[in-house]
Amino acid sequence: MNRLDNKVAIVTGAGSGMGREEALLFAREGARVIATDINEAAVLAVVKEIEAAGGQALGFAHNVASEEDWASIVEKTLKAYGKIDVLVNNAGISLAVGLLDTTIDQWNRVMNINVTGNFLGMKHVIPSMIENKGGSIVNISSIAGLTGGSGAGAYTASKGAVRMLTKAAAVDYGRFNIRVNSVHPGFIETPMSAEHIQNEQMLQWFLSQTALPRVGGASEVATAVLFLASDDSSYITGVELPVDGGVTAK
Repeated sequence: MNRLDNKVAIVTGAGSGMGREEALLFAREGARVIATDINEAAVLAVVKEIEAAGGQALGFAHNVASEEDWASIVEKTLKAYGKIDVLVNNAGISLAVGLLDTTIDQWNRVMNINVTGNFLGMKHVIPSMIENKGGSIVNISSIAGLTGGSGAGAYTASKGAVRMLTKAAAVDYGRFNIRVNSVHPGFIETPMSAEHIQNEQMLQWFLSQTALPRVGGASEVATAVLFLASDDSSYITGVELPVDGGVTAK
């Protein structure tokens, strides 16, 4: 039996990187996947990939900072499948700019996508989960949400907010059998990070921070998200799970 059989899962930011790997893995594990992304062409390509492998998926363009978009995604999901069992708030952006050099527009954009996007997702999905008598929400944060990093004040603040928003929701909605956890990736090779990881000097710096002698892969984050999304973690809520090769162990 697959770990997500008979479950309906929304995965945001599913057009590339970790979100893509999560959507593909969830479909292989039996979920009916609602894959969303700001890049409609990219997410529809992921849906085609899922369908070609025999899975079920729908794909939609989605601005996670838009409450109207979230209401529409939830409505379409319920119309298609009648329930929502899993939400993965994966969509996010990075900003490697120091605090004093960050403009208010940059700050607001990072907060709107990384924090407000998570808040709106939970706000619009949790009522369906309450009606369905349970569910699992996984919010993708970062090791920057666990430890202070240099040169990325807005990003670090946003990922710390995701961590604490996760705990607040876990406490508030546990009585409805809704579990809410966060995943904190470290140095993971994705299309967004590839140029940095392919820079030998930066790669050596990344490796100097990890305990394991390599950077991680997007599929390794996806398997951690699958664990928290599935009933394998049925008594786990409000935790932060680093997938970081040991960076935060130091």
